[in-house]
Parts: sequence; C-alpha cells; structure tokens
Amino acid sequence: MADDQVRRIGPGPSGGATTRTARHRKRRRRRALASLTALTCLAALVSYLNVGGDRALPAEERTPSPGAPTVAGRPTGLPAEVTEAGVASPGLRPRQRTPSPTPTAAPTTKPVPAGPVLTVAEAEVPATVDLTALGGRDWVHWGLHGPDSEVRKRGGSLEIRDEGGRGTRASIDTNPESFRWRDGTPVAAVGAAMTSVYTCGVGNGFSLAVAGSGQLRTVRLFVGVWMARGRLDVRLSTGGPTRTVRLEDPHTSHTVQWVVRFRVPPGEKLLMSWVVERTFNSDCGNVGLQAVALR
Repeated sequence: MADDQVRRIGPGPSGGATTRTARHRKRRRRRALASLTALTCLAALVSYLNVGGDRALPAEERTPSPGAPTVAGRPTGLPAEVTEAGVASPGLRPRQRTPSPTPTAAPTTKPVPAGPVLTVAEAEVPATVDLTALGGRDWVHWGLHGPDSEVRKRGGSLEIRDEGGRGTRASIDTNPESFRWRDGTPVAAVGAAMTSVYTCGVGNGFSLAVAGSGQLRTVRLFVGVWMARGRLDVRLSTGGPTRTVRLEDPHTSHTVQWVVRFRVPPGEKLLMSWVVERTFNSDCGNVGLQAVALR
C-alpha cells in the first residue's frame, strides 16, 4: 500500500501536478518582487528629483514642506518682487498698486464785489493837527489867507472837492486848535495855523464830496460851531441811508473831528453837508469849516 502511494505521487512524464503548482508560485513571487523593486526605485527617483530641484532654487524661493518652519528672510504672503525687466519672480504674485486718483481741477470762484460801506464816528481833536501825517492821499485846509483861501496837499489825489454851499463865507484866526503841514500848495509849510472859514444863519453851511475808488477810505473832517447847533448829513451817491450827527454849543465855540469810513465804486462819491440847524445868537450863530484829510 505504501509503495502504491509513492508511485502515485511521484513525478510522472510531465513532472506531475504538484511540480507545476510549485513552479507557478515561484513565478508569481518573482513578479511581485520585481514590481516592488520597481516601485521602490521610482519612489527613490522622485524623492531625489524633488530634493535636487528644491536645492537648485535660491533659499528664499524654496517651498517649505508642510509643518516645516518658515525660512527667515522675506515674510510669507507678501506680493512678489518685480525684477528690473518688469517680470515677477516665479511663484509669487506681482504687487498690486492702488491706481493714482485722477486729478480734478479746483473749482473756480469769482470774487464777490465789495459792497458800499459808510460809518461815522466822533473823535477828539488834538491840540495840533498834522495834516501831512493824516492825509496820505489828499488834504485841504481853508481860511489861511481869507475866506477864499484854500491850501491843498502837493501831489495829492484831488479826491476832496469843495462843492460850495449856502451862505456867505467869512474867515477867522482864533480856532481852539492849530493845523500844520509840510507838503502843501500854494503854501508849502505852516507850523501852527489857527484859521478857518464859517457861515451864519439857519440852513447855511458847506457841501463837500470825496471821490470813491472801490477801496475802503477814511476821511477826517474838522469842523466847529459858535452859539449854534450844526447838523452833518453823510450819504453815498450810490444811494442808501443817510448818516446824521450833530454838534451843539449854545454859549461859545466848540470843535469836533468826525471820522467817516466809506467805500463806493470808482465814479461814485461820498457826500457831506454841514449846515446850521439852529442858532442861539440872533446876530450870527454859525458853523465853521477848518480842514479835511483823506487816507
């Protein structure tokens, strides 16, 4: 029986079924080993290429592996640096610049023309009035050599105009204050003139005008009364309200300085009327006119 079994499993003419199975298993093992070897070689090659390629880049451009610390130098996430040729470095985005705003022309505004101005104020009269100092543009003094005598600023603007008035003019030389100048014509210089002109009677007086230039001007009017009430009416030729002020002395003489500030366009005028409103002397209550200075 044992000999019978040995003969039955021993190799036959074709090597037997057991031998063929063994050879088939050996071939599968060799194929698996070859595939594993090929995969191992391929993985090694890929790893080598990655390491070698990364080393070929500058240190600041190598891509860090996940979890690895960032290399010191340029911070991550910044815009790309642009080369001299204007091409961004590989792998980085070009810098995004905010476009410059389009310049807009400034709005043009037309200058607003200055409107008319008119103010009147009272001021003290100094003991000596210096017309040269006060009348930078023009000045006029009355009565130096009689009722028709008039001295003006030499080279002045001629903007002060005597436009007459009602009543007969007379001159005096007993003013409480004196006047001086160093740039007059026809009298060049005077150190202390106490002269002026006057007119008597209600409604009589003087009319004066000052030409406008479009600029703010200051007029200083020196006047007086003797036993009378004088009324000064000031207005602009362009229209508008009249400014009225009064000076009164029932017993003797009194002088005042009226400071008038005004502005009117060229061709227009400041108009001043200085008249007797009431008298306290039946013979000759009057108003007097001494000088006008313009700055």
